[in-house]
Amino acid sequence: MKILVPVKRVPDPTQKAKIKDGHIDLTGASWIVNTFDEYAVETALRLSENGEAASRNAGSEIVVVSIGPDDAAKEIRTTLAMGADRAIHVVANDSEIDSLVVVKVLSAIIAAEKPDLVVMGKQAVDGDANQVGQMLAGKLGWPQATFAASIALSDKTLTVGREVDGGVEYKKVNLPAVVTVDLRIVSPKAVQNGVTPASFGYSGEGARLPSLKGIMAAKKKPLETKKLADYGAEPKPVIRETTVTLPPPRPPGQIVADIPTLVKKLAEEAKVL
Repeated sequence: MKILVPVKRVPDPTQKAKIKDGHIDLTGASWIVNTFDEYAVETALRLSENGEAASRNAGSEIVVVSIGPDDAAKEIRTTLAMGADRAIHVVANDSEIDSLVVVKVLSAIIAAEKPDLVVMGKQAVDGDANQVGQMLAGKLGWPQATFAASIALSDKTLTVGREVDGGVEYKKVNLPAVVTVDLRIVSPKAVQNGVTPASFGYSGEGARLPSLKGIMAAKKKPLETKKLADYGAEPKPVIRETTVTLPPPRPPGQIVADIPTLVKKLAEEAKVL
């Protein structure tokens, strides 16, 4: 199985954001692989291996694609160190792209690579737009399953579990397909591929950390550098950030003596009851 995983580098969300001249000041920011995209890489790895035997399935390939500036190559190498086989880096500044540009580039890459499956994070933690996965599936005319909390692979179909208000909703999609993953996809038994024994559970509650061996191997793995024009795209985003403002400061909380007083204040002052 050939799996394509789009990833994005983002500012570390644990750092406090600073506003300067109406925009987020990224001076001195630390950059990381978008968390949900990192989970997508982990999902692709679990679909492509025997987890119990710690071996890759014959014929499997994981291709990472990232659109970003020159120095985003560092974060791309992180995904190769995790276990992805090769990567395509489309060089572009963040100000030159939006969801439409990204979808156009990815569509062209998918047409050339012909993957069996596209797995991606449900959203990027910087913009939180949650648009590319759905738009990409629509442009390709492929089935999609979003916010995946579990995946079970069977022949040429995927059964995807999605957490909804009433419980878990299951969707069966034929391959090729687009799947966007949520937080619980990295639970110990969330991914079943028919090769890893169903009794096996991955340790931890997150994506694997690159090993020293993986880091050294990543230096030799193919990383192809491209431009937007190579895929018929132009640096002309339709959506642009005009200004950013912080919300007004919240008033301090109040301490109440008892539950009846709390209920009264919520009803009469806050007017939320």
